[in-house]
Amino acid sequence: MAASAEKKKLDVKSVTGEGIYKILPDLARLRIIVFRDWPYLYDGTLEYEEKYLKKFASAKGAVVITAYDGAEMVGASTGAPMIEHADEFGEPFRKAGYDISKIFYCGESVLLKSHRGYGLGHAFFDGREAQARKLGGFQYSTFCRVIRPDDHPLKPADYAPLDPFWRKRGYHPVDGIIATYDWKDVDQPGETRHDMQFWMKTL
Repeated sequence: MAASAEKKKLDVKSVTGEGIYKILPDLARLRIIVFRDWPYLYDGTLEYEEKYLKKFASAKGAVVITAYDGAEMVGASTGAPMIEHADEFGEPFRKAGYDISKIFYCGESVLLKSHRGYGLGHAFFDGREAQARKLGGFQYSTFCRVIRPDDHPLKPADYAPLDPFWRKRGYHPVDGIIATYDWKDVDQPGETRHDMQFWMKTL
């Protein structure tokens, strides 16, 4: 954990196994709040979150890196073996010739705006990559981000992409490894399809 995060007295922990089920309500709340903003624009519901997160919690080897400010969860980051995730994510790697049993998937990272800039991004990646190494047998760590057009009407003028941070962590976009996933945007009447670009590093 970064020194700046320590000064703010944030409690960062790695949660695995049955412990994940206990934090699902807090995680669902955070996902709905954070993913509503750019670039995901996700118009989420607790019903969907409950179904999605229970499936994640049952994944073998799953981990959630949590950040609490007192009793409030202010950030969280998930990860699990790629083979345990939805086919939408694993299929592009299979088609490209990868053995997905050797890929650890870093899922979403959600952090309240009030607690950004305190080193939690590094803590989230450190924790998930440590879980991959602890489990053993993984060659790669990967995550994906939504692809949005630069001229999207809801893109904030001051938006700064996280590409430099991800590259500093050793991740790079992988040409041709793109998944598609459906969800409802805040400005749309129903679900639409979204392209998700994968970034990857060697562990």
